[in-house]
Amino acid sequence: MSYSDSGNAWRSDGAAHAYDPYLHPDLFRGVATRRAFAFLIDMVIISVPVILGYLFIAVFGVVTLGFGFLLFGIAWPASVVWAIVYYGACIGGPSSATIGMRLMDLELRTWYGAPGYFVLGATHAVLFWVTVSFLTPFVVLVGPFNSRRRLLHDFVLGTVVINNSVRAPVSQAARTY
Repeated sequence: MSYSDSGNAWRSDGAAHAYDPYLHPDLFRGVATRRAFAFLIDMVIISVPVILGYLFIAVFGVVTLGFGFLLFGIAWPASVVWAIVYYGACIGGPSSATIGMRLMDLELRTWYGAPGYFVLGATHAVLFWVTVSFLTPFVVLVGPFNSRRRLLHDFVLGTVVINNSVRAPVSQAARTY
C-alpha cells in the first residue's frame, strides 16, 4: 500500500479518484435532476418500440386467427433484452451516455476516468432495475448524501455520472518530438 499525495488517501495502487467533487464541483452540479430527466427520456425511447411490438403482435394475432398471439410469450423477454442492449450499446458507444443522458449533457465514467463500455452499460441497467425492485427508495436516497451524487448501483459498479459540458482541467501529455 502506498500513500497518494494527490488524493490524500491510502490506496493499494496509489491512484486518486479521477473526479474530485471538491476540486471540480461543476462536474456534479445538477447531476441528480438531469439524471432523473434523462431516465424519463430513455424510458420513452425504450417504450416506443416495445409498444409498437405489442401492437404488431395484437394485429398479427387477429390476422392469423389467434395463432400470432403466441408471440406474446416472447414479447416480455424481448423487451428486457432490448432495454439491456440499448443501455449497453449507448454507454459503450463513443459518448458513454444514453440518448437521454446526451440530451441532458451527462456522461457515465468509471471512478478512474475511463469511458463506459458495453458490459458496464448493460450491467448498470440490470443492477439499477434489480436494486430498485428490492430497495426502493433507498437506491435514490443515497445520491443526495454523497458529494459525487452517485446512486447505490454506481457505488457497486464504480461509476460516476458527470456533466459533459464541464471539463476538468487535465494536464497535457509530454511531447515525444
